[in-house]
Amino acid sequence: MPSLKDLRNRIASVKATRKITKAMQMVAAAKLRRAQEAAVSARPYATRMATMMGNLASAVAGRDGAPKLLAGTGSDQVHLLIVATAERGLCGGFNTSIARLAREHADRLVAEGKTVKIFTVGKKGNDALKRLHGKYFVEAVDFRGLKAIAFENADEVGKKVISMFEAGEFDVATLFFSEFKSVIQQVPTALQLIPAKIDASKAPDLGGAVYEVEPEEEVILADLLPRNISVQVFRALLENAASEQGARMSAMDNATRNAGDMINKLSIRYNRQRQAQITKELIEIISGAEAL
Repeated sequence: MPSLKDLRNRIASVKATRKITKAMQMVAAAKLRRAQEAAVSARPYATRMATMMGNLASAVAGRDGAPKLLAGTGSDQVHLLIVATAERGLCGGFNTSIARLAREHADRLVAEGKTVKIFTVGKKGNDALKRLHGKYFVEAVDFRGLKAIAFENADEVGKKVISMFEAGEFDVATLFFSEFKSVIQQVPTALQLIPAKIDASKAPDLGGAVYEVEPEEEVILADLLPRNISVQVFRALLENAASEQGARMSAMDNATRNAGDMINKLSIRYNRQRQAQITKELIEIISGAEAL
């Protein structure tokens, strides 16, 4: 049984921990608003680009001159998994859920006889996957020194992916990230980047109008498809940033509540043990006085 001093030290330690978790919760709440605004602002641009590309892609569907980023290599043997996670932990199951989705996807591909390659963006994804899937790693990028993610950082990742594709290192590329829904809900998402999965049904309805594109659709897509990869990576990083802060805010709130519950239980235990010790001492004093 711990002594009263041990219980006092334990209570003081948990109180210090509660102060830290409360402070982290408040910092995450402040960062969440900015991150959420950035993620929400990026969605319309990415959606409009996908709509425009869907319109152009429907016009070149089936042509021999369609860009490889749209048509693919004609094979799906080699898959590149781009796993985007956070640089830091203490954010609940945020990093774990993305890594789990990527791990399940990789295991399914390997079971089908496919070749898997993994490109990690973020330190935690690298740490989560390297023990069982480290042999599939081909590239790793982290942004630990950055205060905020910019488009240039996403463009760097996008250019690396495109250079790998042009070198014939893979056939299909899939991006894994967490889409921000709310503070308590972040949805792990897999988005195929190469070949681009474009829903032509989302193209705007022109009412049967005939229109001409200058230059040709293939030329426009050859410029837009690489840019679209960087845009989608940038959107994924912004969604991750908002999801990370939301998950950290929720996790630190739970940790603060648990610390408070633990302090209450330890305080009750301390008071009971102190009262029992005082009662024991009084009984010893009274017994000694009666013996005299």
